[in-house]
Amino acid sequence: MFCSWQGASVLVTGGGGFIGSSLTESLINNGAHVTVLDQVQYKYIDKINGNKDNFVSLVQDVQYIDWEKILLERSFDYIFHMAGNANVPLSVENPKCDYCLNLLITFKLLDAIRMTSWKGTLIFPSSAAVYGNPIKMPIDEDNPTYPISPYGVSKLACERYISVFSQLYGFQAASLRIFSVYGPRQMKLVVYDFVKKILNNPEEIQIYGDGNQLRDFIFVEDAVKGIMTVAEKGNKTGEVYNLASGHVCTITELAEMICESMGVNPEFKYTGLSRLGEPIKWCVDIQKIKSLGFAPSYTLKAGIEKTIEWVSKTEKIRN
Repeated sequence: MFCSWQGASVLVTGGGGFIGSSLTESLINNGAHVTVLDQVQYKYIDKINGNKDNFVSLVQDVQYIDWEKILLERSFDYIFHMAGNANVPLSVENPKCDYCLNLLITFKLLDAIRMTSWKGTLIFPSSAAVYGNPIKMPIDEDNPTYPISPYGVSKLACERYISVFSQLYGFQAASLRIFSVYGPRQMKLVVYDFVKKILNNPEEIQIYGDGNQLRDFIFVEDAVKGIMTVAEKGNKTGEVYNLASGHVCTITELAEMICESMGVNPEFKYTGLSRLGEPIKWCVDIQKIKSLGFAPSYTLKAGIEKTIEWVSKTEKIRN
């Protein structure tokens, strides 16, 4: 439970999305007044435990927002800028789209902050993709950044703009380099894909690459806890924090754990080819964010079981 959010005025861009919606609920349930800005209607209103008076939904496409008007009309203490592309393959296929949804939107927001002299706190979800294939492991925040996808480039550029603007124009800011988040409401990426594949065919599962890709998976509720911890306790001088669980596994080990939880034993078939723009191995140092008091609550097994339950229920309803 966080203690400093009571009565705080908060804007969450992309608050209808996977991480953004869970963040919105946690903020509201900790006493914040939250405005969600997204191009789709917020659909999780029943999850905010009776605190609907503390919630406003603005349905607008963030690509066409008059940011200055928003900032002048509403006095926000915090902005969590969660809107943007979060898909590495899409960035490879359509780098212009990634640029517009990530870097361009973020720059427009920053310029409006400059023009309005806003003095609150901006929190930005960057990505582990800024590291590319790391030079050394475990990866700490001082690791060289060599992104290998347009997505990683755009996230790194956003980090640098935010840091410089924060120092030049007098607002607080921090970025979180988030590793592999999974959990309920995520309808893409590897954990969801494996669960859905097994539901469709429990006899066989296709795995991209050779299965030896190394990842650090963090459950969405823990990711939200980390984001809020930085907003509350970080220095917020434009610095960056790794956000992960601190534990690694291979993609094959992940698949085996999911299969065990679902009570199946499919044949694994490997493609032998990884997707363009995706790194081979990540092992993360999270000491910096742990020094603020952050500690993950979910083991990978516990998070997977909650995710399987949600995906199974969702697929049943859809079918």
